[in-house]
Amino acid sequence: MPLDPVAKKIVDIAKESGLPPVFAIPVEEARARMRASFVTTETPEPVGSVVDTFVPCEWGNMGIRIYTPVGEGTFPVFVFFHGGGWTLNSIETHDSVCRRITNLSECIVISVEYRLAPEYKYPAANDDAYAAVEWAIANVDKFTGDPRKIIVGGDSSGATQAAVVCMMARDRGTFNISYQVLVYPPTDYYDPGTKSYIENGYGYPIGRDFMVWVWNNFLPEGVNLNDPYAFPLRAKDFSNLPPAIVLTGEFDPLRDEGEEYARKLQEAGVDVELKRYDGMLHGYIMQYRIMHQGQDALERIAAGIKKQFHQ
Repeated sequence: MPLDPVAKKIVDIAKESGLPPVFAIPVEEARARMRASFVTTETPEPVGSVVDTFVPCEWGNMGIRIYTPVGEGTFPVFVFFHGGGWTLNSIETHDSVCRRITNLSECIVISVEYRLAPEYKYPAANDDAYAAVEWAIANVDKFTGDPRKIIVGGDSSGATQAAVVCMMARDRGTFNISYQVLVYPPTDYYDPGTKSYIENGYGYPIGRDFMVWVWNNFLPEGVNLNDPYAFPLRAKDFSNLPPAIVLTGEFDPLRDEGEEYARKLQEAGVDVELKRYDGMLHGYIMQYRIMHQGQDALERIAAGIKKQFHQ
């Protein structure tokens, strides 16, 4: 299919702006640009309650934001990791997405302010993600969550963190995760790359140069390129992982590795829903207000959660 008209407009605006791409400017400037793009000044979508608190970690206090839906009783708990190539974005850039998920899925969403690269390289973000889930399960009774209904997920690099947390929990035998939500996840290194890297590597806001930049920010020197906690697609064992929903985009360089990860899970006996959004660039759930595919993706995630828990 051709590029979606709204997606094409986004590409054209980026080209016409004359601004250098985020990977060509200092990290702090890139973060400021993302805040300006996605932190809205509009009245936020109401939810039952929003509480900012923290998870105590060895390195200090990690911020989290807990969104609770309207209603009484216990709710499923969705621990959410924002995307941004482990380098950009925050709780604030993903506030509207988390509010939308909270209302659509009728579950508690815990958004995690994990440490960012390049200041904190691998495995810092994964360690923080794991610690956040561990804390959520240990404290679930304090925010009306159901410990039997734990979901992890995120978009882009946050989806990778979710996939890795599921592997870590399985390998360590520490806690049970019921469902994983993986929205256009990077699951492999950019080298050698897949067919979608060739097809979609250039001409779009998120392309090969961006991925080279974020991987270089995130990975320490000498990292093992077969480490499944860095590159989930390179794992040797995909069995005994939670059911998953995996969403990809046709014009995303990460399309093929996300879909291959879904197939690996399916081959290992994991229940997986895989959906490719035709005409879509990377990042479409962040544009759900202007892209009906982004809204559909959030509704699909919510439907998957409700189906999983027979609501």
